Amino acid sequence: MKRALAAIAFAVACSGAATAQDTSMSFFVTSVNPGKGGDLGGLKGADAYCDTLATAAGSTGKSWKAYLSTDAENAKDRIGTGPWYNAKGEKIADDVAMLHGDKNNLTKQTALNEKGEVINGRGDTPNRHDILTGSKADGTAATDTCGNWTMGGAEGAAIVGHSDRTGLNDSAEAKSWNSSHATRGGCTVEAFKGTGGEGLFYCFAANE
Repeated sequence: MKRALAAIAFAVACSGAATAQDTSMSFFVTSVNPGKGGDLGGLKGADAYCDTLATAAGSTGKSWKAYLSTDAENAKDRIGTGPWYNAKGEKIADDVAMLHGDKNNLTKQTALNEKGEVINGRGDTPNRHDILTGSKADGTAATDTCGNWTMGGAEGAAIVGHSDRTGLNDSAEAKSWNSSHATRGGCTVEAFKGTGGEGLFYCFAANE
């Protein structure tokens, strides 16, 4: 009887371990632009940059995807199914639907970079809250994507979201994490600074 109970207890313990949620970092905002503004080397280059930053921060064993849309691909379709956690183990969203709904947990305090640091927002110097997405609020492609993330000069524009969910007013766009407004003046880092950004973007671990 004791052996049977011990076996059951062991099985339950193993089952609990197997189903324990992995709360290690699976979401972050890039701490810095790769260096060429909106020219991220396309989606492939942006994904690789996410992986580079994650690896440098000590994260391994995950397939990282940039939350960016192009003419041929929607950001929401690139990032897996969730759930996603920031560098401090705080849940951002359970799934794609929650991420793009009203109940996600994206705020200035949770939209951290890969080092676990808060991104400067409206009222901070400098303001860095404009995050490149090229997306509409539902995660599908918008028209402005800096040439599908291959343009880093004086031409083009990109749709950005506000990582601190704060803007000039109380509109849904101003409070949107992924679709607030277009940049202006081109796709250089300097141009991005003009509207409150530095060419940062979101990275998600896709459970492939």
